[in-house]
Order: sequence, then structure tokens, then C-alpha cells
Amino acid sequence: MIKSPWNIDNELGLKWYSVDSEGIGGILRSIPEDFRVEELAEHNLSSGPYLICRMQKTNWDQHRAIKAIASGLSISHQRLNFAGTKDKRAVTTQFISFYKISEEEINSIRIPGIILEPVGYTQHPISLGDLEGNRFNIKIREIKSDNISDNLVKVTEQIKEGIPNYVGYQRFGVRRPVTHLIGMEILKGNYEEAVRIIVGKPGNGMDTTEMEARVHYYETGNPAESLHLFPVRLSLERSVLHYLVSNQSDYKGALLTLPRTLRSMYVSAVQSWIFNHVISLRIEEGRDLAVPEIGDRLIWPDGRTDTVTPATLTAAGIQVKRKRVDIAILLPGSKYIPGIGSDDRNCDLIMQKYGITSDMFKSVSSILETSFVGSFRQVNMASKISYDISEDNLSVNFDLPPGQYATTILREIMKTDPISMV
Repeated sequence: MIKSPWNIDNELGLKWYSVDSEGIGGILRSIPEDFRVEELAEHNLSSGPYLICRMQKTNWDQHRAIKAIASGLSISHQRLNFAGTKDKRAVTTQFISFYKISEEEINSIRIPGIILEPVGYTQHPISLGDLEGNRFNIKIREIKSDNISDNLVKVTEQIKEGIPNYVGYQRFGVRRPVTHLIGMEILKGNYEEAVRIIVGKPGNGMDTTEMEARVHYYETGNPAESLHLFPVRLSLERSVLHYLVSNQSDYKGALLTLPRTLRSMYVSAVQSWIFNHVISLRIEEGRDLAVPEIGDRLIWPDGRTDTVTPATLTAAGIQVKRKRVDIAILLPGSKYIPGIGSDDRNCDLIMQKYGITSDMFKSVSSILETSFVGSFRQVNMASKISYDISEDNLSVNFDLPPGQYATTILREIMKTDPISMV
């Protein structure tokens, strides 16, 4: 293990690389076509009110794409559902469901960068988690050529065995890593500050127009003045400002104008942020991610969980080594699940430090119409990588199960400034 030198990795809890070989550097997403993601899923097609479509989008933020499609159909975005959020600067293919929309209506809309292909009808909408995994085909440009073959062999072998299952940059942002900060304010009931961050907090690499618009709202809090400054493409921020112009100081109402999936993402980002820091603390304390100890949580492929006891320690070690079960860390939520392990202690300490409680998750669940009961996430991720080197470019291919992040693998290979990865 070696420590990451990047400030954003420290902020987001991605503090360690598992492989001590030199990174290949390079640039990710020089063009959207360099980063391709295909959702792996099976849907039982028959009949019903829900039309399933395959959506390919290029260089579209997911929530903005959903809003654009809903606008094109003149319907509420609440009639669209999907299984997982995909990258913006990429070519992504996934399934979405439409409630009581015909194939003819789908075929009638034209949105640059978005292709919708009807595939059939079902009785139920797609919901978050309704996928088997994701397939990635990624090109990294301008890589370092020194010792690249030796470094790739070492890092891909380690990835095959397992690396820290960090929640990746996409959950938080890199140029503007604010998702978890918004979630913390929502949990604490500070809706005005949450809106201030959503609309106003600036980031890196913004054009002058966007920067000036965000800074103006961040400093003044004046929705009417700021609305005139925001470019049309920032439709979510504009919708919040429009609401505040007509409903002065109703910041909770302004938050509720955002898509439910986006609102829930803010709070789930807090859970992810805590997880990253807990897993990094485990590494800092010299506790192995692949060797269970008394008090560790375990999770089976079917979702069952258990706690390692003195009596089960040896058996747990054998099962983890054979990859039949994984060590897991609790993502805190509204249902407090007490534990005796060091990871549980570290989780509690982080929550205490930042003033976060289980009751906050419970309270916000009714407001955001999403349940945040908490869950268990395995500490290791592993995948078999295939790759091809062509001049100063590297193409990599791999599959990941739901909830795991390609950038978590790519940061091990590249070990470069995270800004080069977005």
C-alpha cells in the first residue's frame, strides 16, 4: 500500500493505492468515446404499462438527460426510472422504463447525443439496482512508456486478487466535489446551505460564465439576480432558482423540485464518504482487507451478513480466502446496527465528529421519499483486466458488479491527478 499524494483523495477518503508500482499516468476521457459503459441486465418482457427502452447517451449528465427526455415527451420525469447512474463524459448504454408511453412517442423525439430504442413492455418499472453489472471499454491516452508492461502485469494481478472497494469520484465529483457536502446539510436540516452549495459553490475548470453565476449566488443568495446569469444548460440549478424567485426562502421546497434520484444521491453520498474514510482507517491501522478479525462484518453473495466471533474466526478466514464471503463495512443509515469491531468504532467516531446521527437519516427519508436504512458494502473489489497497448495509448476492458466503480480500478493503474480522470 502507498498513500495518494492528491488532496482530493484525502478529502474523499480514497487515501491509499494497493499497488506500489509506478502509475502509467495518462489522460482519461480525452473524448467521450474513450470511456464506454454498457449496462448488463435482463428484463422479463411481456406486457404491461411500462415501456423498456435501451438508452445510449454521449456526454450527457444522467439527471439532465432524464429531464431532457421528459421535457421532449411533455411528461414528468417521475414517469422515468433507471437502475443505475452512468458517467457523464462517456458513451453509456443502459435501460430505462417509461410509464404509459408508446413506442411511437419514443420514436418521435430527437435529442442530440441521446438514442432511445424501445425493446418491450413489462408489468413493473425498472428500479435502482435492477442490473447484473456493467461492462467497460476504456482508452487511456498519453501514457508513460517506461516499464509499462511490468507495471501493468503487477497492477492487473493485484486487481484480480483484490483492491480497496472505494466509492469512486463519480459519486462526489472531482472538478466540483460537493455531493456529500450537500447531503450533510440536508441531513442536518440546513436546507438553505444545501441550496447554496448546489447552486453556488464553484469548482475547477469552469468557464467564466458559469463561475460568475455560481459565485454571485454563493455570495449574495439572490435568486432573481442569479437566474439571469446562469446559462441555459444548467437547467437543474435554474429550476431551483425559478422556484425560489416565486417562493422566497422555501429552500426545502426548492430541493424538492429536483429529481428524487438526485435528492437521494446527495444523502447516499454521505454514506459513501463515511465508508471510504472507514476503509482508509482500516488500512492506516495496518488491518488487512482480506484477513478477517474478531468483530468484522461478513457479507455473503446472497446478501446475508454475520459478525466474526472468536469461535468463527478460523472458519471466516478460510471462507474469505476462498472468496466465498467478503469482509464488509456498514454504511450507516436510519436503522442503527451496533457492532463490536474496529470498523464500527471508526464509523461511529466519524459520525460523531461531523454531527451525523441515525435519526437524521430516518427524518430525511420521509422528506426525500427515499429510505436510507443503511447497508453493508464489501471492502474488496476484484476484476479480471484485459488490455492492449498501442503507441502511447492503453485500452482496458473489464466487468464490474453493481455499485463498483471503474475509476477505482483506473486510479490504481494511472496514479495520476484525479482531474485527468474526469
